[in-house]
Amino acid sequence: MNELIEDLKQTNLFSGIEPQEIDGLLHCLCARYVRYVKGDTIIEEGNKVYDFGIMLSGHGRAIKWDSSDRVIIITLLKKGSEIGVILAASSDHKSPVTVEAQDDVLVLRIPFERVLTWCKKACPRHDQLLRNYISLVAEKGLVLHERIDCLLRPAIREKILTYLWRMSREQQKRTFTIPMNRNAMAEYLNVERSALSRELSYMKRDGVIDCHKNTFRLL
Repeated sequence: MNELIEDLKQTNLFSGIEPQEIDGLLHCLCARYVRYVKGDTIIEEGNKVYDFGIMLSGHGRAIKWDSSDRVIIITLLKKGSEIGVILAASSDHKSPVTVEAQDDVLVLRIPFERVLTWCKKACPRHDQLLRNYISLVAEKGLVLHERIDCLLRPAIREKILTYLWRMSREQQKRTFTIPMNRNAMAEYLNVERSALSRELSYMKRDGVIDCHKNTFRLL
C-alpha cells in the first residue's frame, strides 16, 4: 500500500500533497482499487461515467470505431495516466470512447462527486486536490486539441510530422522513442498501415527523418 501511495504522489492529481495526507484523502474520497486483465473494458462507449481513474500499472488505450469498423486510437494510457477526468465532470457523462486494458492493469477509481464534496473532517488538502483536478481538465483539453490537429491534417506526411514533432517536444529530444508499433501508429493517425509504411520510407529517402522500429530522429 505504501508503494501505491508513493506512486500517487508522483501523479498530477496529488501534486503538492504529502503521502500521509493522500492516505486520508483516499478514505474521504471513497476511492477504490480495481484490477483489470488484458482485454477488459474499463469504460465502454455510450455508458455514463461518474468516476474517474488513475492507472497505477499496465497499459491501456482509448479507442473509437469509424464507419468502416476500423479502430481509431484516441489516447494511449500508461502508469500515471488519468482516465475519464473530463467525462466524470461533464453534465451528460456519456463516454464517446471505449477504454480497454492492453495488459494487466490496476486503476484507482474516484467518484467525481466526492472531489466536490467537503467531508466532515475538513481534510486540509482537499482544496489542493480540487485545484489539481481543474488543472487536469484544462490539460486534457489541450491534449485533445493537439490530437484533433493531427487528425485534420490532409496528407499522411503532415499527420506523421505533426505527431513526431509533438513527441519530440514532449521528450525534448531530436531523437526519441514513440510508445507504439507501426500498426498502432497507423490506427492512431487513422491511415492504412501500408500507406504509413510507404510514407515513412519516402520521408527517410527524402532526408526528413531517420527511424528504426520505434525510434525516430527528425533531420
